[in-house]
Amino acid sequence: MLASRLLTPVRVGAVTAPNRIFMAPLTRQRAGQPGNVPTALNATYYAQRASAGLIVSEAAQVMPEGQGYAWTPGIHSDAQQAGWRLVSEAVHAAGGRIALQLWHVGRISHRTLQPEGRQPVAPSAVKAKAQTFAVRPDGSMGLVSTDLPRALDTAELPGVVAAYRAAGRRAMAAGFDLVEIHAANGYLLDQFQSTGTNQRSDAYGGSVANRARLTLEVVDALIAEVGAERTGIRISPFGTFNDISDSEAEAMAHHLATQFDARGLAYLHIAEPDWIGGPKLTEAFRAGLRERYHGVLVFAGGYTVDRAEALLAAGIADAIAFGRPFLANPDLPERFACGAPLNEPDAKTFYGGAEKGYTDYPTLAMSAGAVGGSATTG
Repeated sequence: MLASRLLTPVRVGAVTAPNRIFMAPLTRQRAGQPGNVPTALNATYYAQRASAGLIVSEAAQVMPEGQGYAWTPGIHSDAQQAGWRLVSEAVHAAGGRIALQLWHVGRISHRTLQPEGRQPVAPSAVKAKAQTFAVRPDGSMGLVSTDLPRALDTAELPGVVAAYRAAGRRAMAAGFDLVEIHAANGYLLDQFQSTGTNQRSDAYGGSVANRARLTLEVVDALIAEVGAERTGIRISPFGTFNDISDSEAEAMAHHLATQFDARGLAYLHIAEPDWIGGPKLTEAFRAGLRERYHGVLVFAGGYTVDRAEALLAAGIADAIAFGRPFLANPDLPERFACGAPLNEPDAKTFYGGAEKGYTDYPTLAMSAGAVGGSATTG
């Protein structure tokens, strides 16, 4: 099936997306060092993909303590803000729209990535059975087990909320169209939301409403700073990535969707769990989200054109986000429009490195112009 509904425009808060093919956030670990600063290479990468209805950037840590992977960009310093302006200006010059994803990893970190080698933080002192990328003594990057976190004190939480708000202010100053709050995939806000990681007995633990409290405080802070029409959010109901679990996943997702709807957020982005071994979302669950959230509802998770078109036709989704297909196909909407074959992504170059596997994937025009050209990369 050729894309049809995917190629129609949709209003997303303060912007109009010319199509419903969104670029999902993809961690690439290519920020400039020292300082985790976006560079001209990052700007080139995003500008190449400006034909997406909306680009959601890789996640950017909102504070130094929020970092969990080596060489990921931040949005808490003047240099980082200036680096991100290179990115937004390049995307806009190419006719695109871009949201900056705001991130705090919580317990998915290692002491070598934390200020002064301190413990990572989390809602509770529960160690994740997970790994992350840290810098080895020789300067190379490698996998390490995450460290045991310490539980955040209740008095520290306003500072976390303030860091998100400050990051939103910097995102707007850097020229972004929207921000997306990362409340998915086992990171800090998801840790607060989930029963498996939140063992608190204060106002941020226990009931669904209490476990959602920090996420909603962050949402309200971003609305106050940049406006609901420029604020989106990503959640991952039933997710298992990064050793996350929630015995009340459906109740939490429905509560959050209702709260987001009441606040008029620009969009709600659902990261589906089955890409990493979690359960498939049921039709009934999707319908329940749609009943509770009436704004732009976006789904991401291994979609084909046919599956995407079906979900749009059913009125459940308003847009579909594509990750790895966009990684390897800068001109993904054009390929969908004409039914062209897709480049295969090179997994060896996903994380870290330079141009190879980042800005060197061919477009259809490049492939057609090459002698003996191919629509795939090796």
